[in-house]
Amino acid sequence: MTDTLFDYFSCGELPTPTLPLDEARALMHEVYGVEVELQSLGSQQDQNFLVRPARGSEPLGVLKISNPVFSETEIEMQDAAAAAVARAEAGLRIPEIVAGPNGPMTGWWETTQGRLHARVISFVPGSTLTGSDYLSPRVVERLGELAAAVSVALADHTHPASGRVLQWDLRHAERVIAEIAATEPDPEVRDVAARATAAAVAALAPVADRLPRQMGHFDVTDDNVLRPDGVETLPDAVIDFGDVIDSWAVGEIAVTVSSVLHHDGATYASTLPAIAAFDRRRPLSDDEITALWPLVVLRGVVLVVSGRQQVRLDDANDYASGALDREFEILRRAISVPIEVATARIRHALGRGVAAAPVWTGDSLLPPTVRPVPLDATTLSPLSDEGAWLDDGALERAALRLLDEGADAVVLPALVPVLLGAPARTPEEPATVPTAASVWFAEKTALVLPADADGRDGEIVLPGGRGILRISAASAEIPARTRTRVMLTVPGVVDVPDAVRPSDVPGWRALLGDAAPALGIAAPSIDDDDLLERREAVVAEVQEHYYSRPPRIERGWREYLIGVDGRVYLDMVNNVASVGHAHPRIAAAVSRQTRLLNTNSRFHYAAITEYGERLAATLPDELDTVFFVNSGSEAVDLAIRLAMAATGRQDVVAMAEAYHGWTYASDAVSTSIADNPHALETRPDWVHTVDAANSYRGRHRGADAARYAPEAVARLRALAAVGQAPAAFLSETFYGNAGGVALPDGYLREVYAAVRELGGLAIADEVQVGFGRLGSWFWGFRQQDVVPDIVAVAKSIGGGFPLGAVVTRREIADRYRTQGYFFSSTGGSPLSSVVGSTILNIIEDEGLQENARVVGAHLTARLEALGERHPLVGTVHGSGLYLGLEFVRDRDTLEPATEETAAICDRLLELGVIMQPTGDHQNVLKIKPPLCVSRESADYFADMLDRVLSTGF
Repeated sequence: MTDTLFDYFSCGELPTPTLPLDEARALMHEVYGVEVELQSLGSQQDQNFLVRPARGSEPLGVLKISNPVFSETEIEMQDAAAAAVARAEAGLRIPEIVAGPNGPMTGWWETTQGRLHARVISFVPGSTLTGSDYLSPRVVERLGELAAAVSVALADHTHPASGRVLQWDLRHAERVIAEIAATEPDPEVRDVAARATAAAVAALAPVADRLPRQMGHFDVTDDNVLRPDGVETLPDAVIDFGDVIDSWAVGEIAVTVSSVLHHDGATYASTLPAIAAFDRRRPLSDDEITALWPLVVLRGVVLVVSGRQQVRLDDANDYASGALDREFEILRRAISVPIEVATARIRHALGRGVAAAPVWTGDSLLPPTVRPVPLDATTLSPLSDEGAWLDDGALERAALRLLDEGADAVVLPALVPVLLGAPARTPEEPATVPTAASVWFAEKTALVLPADADGRDGEIVLPGGRGILRISAASAEIPARTRTRVMLTVPGVVDVPDAVRPSDVPGWRALLGDAAPALGIAAPSIDDDDLLERREAVVAEVQEHYYSRPPRIERGWREYLIGVDGRVYLDMVNNVASVGHAHPRIAAAVSRQTRLLNTNSRFHYAAITEYGERLAATLPDELDTVFFVNSGSEAVDLAIRLAMAATGRQDVVAMAEAYHGWTYASDAVSTSIADNPHALETRPDWVHTVDAANSYRGRHRGADAARYAPEAVARLRALAAVGQAPAAFLSETFYGNAGGVALPDGYLREVYAAVRELGGLAIADEVQVGFGRLGSWFWGFRQQDVVPDIVAVAKSIGGGFPLGAVVTRREIADRYRTQGYFFSSTGGSPLSSVVGSTILNIIEDEGLQENARVVGAHLTARLEALGERHPLVGTVHGSGLYLGLEFVRDRDTLEPATEETAAICDRLLELGVIMQPTGDHQNVLKIKPPLCVSRESADYFADMLDRVLSTGF
């Protein structure tokens, strides 16, 4: 230990202290008067132990044996900085020196390795973010908040030791890298480090002298923050003040965001929530924004070369060797885009000014006789209809088709998302935005080039104001029917990918413009997408949308949903689009019928009769009379009114925890607290409930679930005994709201018999589970081997079209006359009837019920296998393609994992899967994709779910 401030360039190597554990334990007793047990902890340059009392289990603190190169003044500075942050930020947990029997446990030890400084700091419970698991945007944001809090707390703090020189001080990064890289044996590592350093130093140079300085922690990273034990908690503790120095203030957030980059799925854009949070608390100057990403790159290089050096010096340092891969990942991701792009993206996220994109101001390069047409390859383009976008060659074929139809030239604009040829099922946002405009000519064409055009390296370069036009052609003679790329860049840009991710476009616009005007086509206008804000301003708040910041979906195909950015999502939740999105047979049937007739159902036309016959034919013979409505809510409402009319009674018994609709009657019998927290206490007095027959988490579980039916029967009889004999018993035939839980065997048989014995009717709500979704049964009641008196159905029967139906016996239907007449303007209209018949044809012709059985069984097996590896999985419910994956925190208590389920759904969206929770505790994934879903898509869903459960959410 020395009194001289540490100077890395004078000291160089930093071998970690290696005091034997037994000696450290003996010195704890000798010097501090405590008998303890020690557990070694990792460290880059110090030696750390977790300290527990010899006869206790709760940690006493952390023993830190400082590297002997650091002076006592520097160690005192670390403790003073921690105390300053603790005073300024009462909400943060900050470690402090622990007092023992002999006073504060800090001081000098005489050891076999010389004189060492040792101190015990308080143990801060919780867990770090160490490792490379996924960090949610909110956790990343919290890291930025913590960095800002520390920065603000230390902004006016000073200390005599703050001028020490550490290898982690980014002001000295260039020199640190140069010295360590000279000893790096791997030439590839040296080359990567040199190129990254050169780019960062060049970007930093114009502002370096103007960057403000202050004392800071400069290591608020995933390793040095802790969050309390619990579910979805956020970090609230900062530890390890070992790198406190005076340096560039912006280095605080640069170090923090660099630690985000190695986590699962992270990109440079993943750090934006942290940067924005830092800026809100401690505003970044324009110079600091310019410096930020170069410093992140330099931090990455320093981590790589320093970590590798430390391992060469101390190959027994498991902490250093274990960090090598993630440190290189930090650097790799930091340099994955040019610094100018990252900086522009940061400016855009912070609402700061971004340099205007280059604009072509010259004349068109096309001969006057050539008239180009634009190629619309976006999500909304008709060229993408009927799944045409799935083919890798779709874009090329679309361009050539336009040439065949008479176009002289076809131009694809730059910087506009392209769906044609976009990939499906991608865990990362795909690069769907071309960086260059493209042109195809019908005939060989000579471009009209200005005199200053420069041809070299297989391209033609044309200066034009602030932009440079680069043409991917060896000469001005462009061959026919061949794609030629034309890119507009600022001067000096070299490596530009053919396509970039849509979220990266605000960054790339600092370097790229659209060359379409040089090809005779106006550049498409760029508007901020304020559609969600407009929706929320005009649509009732209670008419909610999925996700807090949902993707804008404007196209579907089979089991896919497609955003305007060209991102393709796997839809695993949409039982509305039963036969798949945008089915061409439905589109053709709708188109044809709207050319013929669409009116209300009081007119006489064939479609309503033909569809009614087809629908009734799928049911038992006695269910022969159909009412047509527009939705499941209307269907359930009408079914209840039918039962009341047929029996002359008003009371209805429904299963608890179910959802049946939003109309007065269907809402009255809905008792799911997930849909209405006050459902049970706000029911009208004519509604009565029986226990939810949930054999997994209900009152009776497993074999005891057989008790539900006798108890329900007793409830029916008790009501009758007090003069409230029910008009009907109503339930889903498969417990859909809980995630597809099968009712106990024989449940409906016993309950239906009892309600009929009492003069009531049995109503089956098949809105969610009917129409082949269960695979082995077309209707859910078939699984229970019963026949209801009234069936309510919707959703699947319309394939996304507003169509519902109630099917019953003729004598029950005729009793409705006691309530007046029935009329639904568009229920059973020519158009809705044709759609309904077409849906039935598709299910039969394409074998979709069989697909539900086969793919559903495969998916069930995949999900059950997840339960063998991930304790959060409680069980798999359901049948066919109506499945529920229930998450629990404890498989014995079945404590619902509500927050985890919501977070899993959000993470799945990032991985390209649409999924939502269901159930009263919102802890069940409702897995009900279009019936056409493929085995490959089912596997993708299971794989992504496995990734989420393995790497975090």
